[in-house]
Amino acid sequence: MNTAPTPAPAAAEPRWLSPGEQLVWRSYIEAATLLEDHLDRQLQRDAGMPHMYYGLLVKLGESPRRRLRMTELARHAKITRSRLSHAVARLEKNGWVRREDCPSDKRGQFAVLTDEGYAVLARTAPGHVAAVRQAVFDRLTPQQQESLGEIMRIVAEGLQPATAGADLPWLR
Repeated sequence: MNTAPTPAPAAAEPRWLSPGEQLVWRSYIEAATLLEDHLDRQLQRDAGMPHMYYGLLVKLGESPRRRLRMTELARHAKITRSRLSHAVARLEKNGWVRREDCPSDKRGQFAVLTDEGYAVLARTAPGHVAAVRQAVFDRLTPQQQESLGEIMRIVAEGLQPATAGADLPWLR
């Protein structure tokens, strides 16, 4: 009887990007990187905070009673709970956010936007909106804006599986 190992099947050839796809991909990467840098610099200059921190303040400002559970805030920000905890600690130092224990869950905490944080958000929002408008919306036709929104929703939905146990940042 022959007991020699069977050779492994040949690996399938990768589905390489076509030249057109490669151009689209690289354009996306370049634009996303430049846009994030542009918005970070604007927010650092105007409010002394990175874009991610501004996004946390916005989400809290839009939430009922300006508060969210930390796990929910991590999900909205698409970041790990550890990274959120670090960001909230920095925002707490500035007096813009405070943490409150969750009365119904001893392990849970809320992040709460303070009055000072709300005032910073109100002062910073007009400049930020102007930067976003100038960098994105003023350059696109209404039809291009609609297409961009639809495309980004499709990509985001595909990267957030609804199955339990998905490897998503806010679950880590």
